[in-house]
Amino acid sequence: MMERYFVVREDILPEGIVKTIQVKEMLQRGEAATVHEAAERVGLSRSAFYKYKDGVHLLNQLERERIVTISMDLVHRSGVLSKVLGLVAGYEGNVLTIHQTIPLQGMANVVISVDTSLMGGELSELIEAIRRQDGVHKASVIGQG
Repeated sequence: MMERYFVVREDILPEGIVKTIQVKEMLQRGEAATVHEAAERVGLSRSAFYKYKDGVHLLNQLERERIVTISMDLVHRSGVLSKVLGLVAGYEGNVLTIHQTIPLQGMANVVISVDTSLMGGELSELIEAIRRQDGVHKASVIGQG
């Protein structure tokens, strides 16, 4: 079955869902050291917290946790990858991983994972900028999550 997501106003959510979010926020802010402590403070059982914790997220939290995987074919020439990474940084993307193959016939495949949660522009703009960069023969998004 395909996962489905809904945006629901807080005041119509069941109390257990709202309290699960409160517990998660307390733990994230360091206001409670353990799940037990936070759950007790908001009046939620630990079993209810564990039942809902992986399925309940604040909308802005989901938007911030975007990781994109980009595959590129780059000319084997000094500075090409560096300029691409500079473009990513210029768009306020944060490179998490880089995997580069050994160059064959003057080309290397490079796959980067980028945290786009703080990016100023659109992902499509970044991809187009990468494609226009001298030494880039191909660039495409191969994964998003």
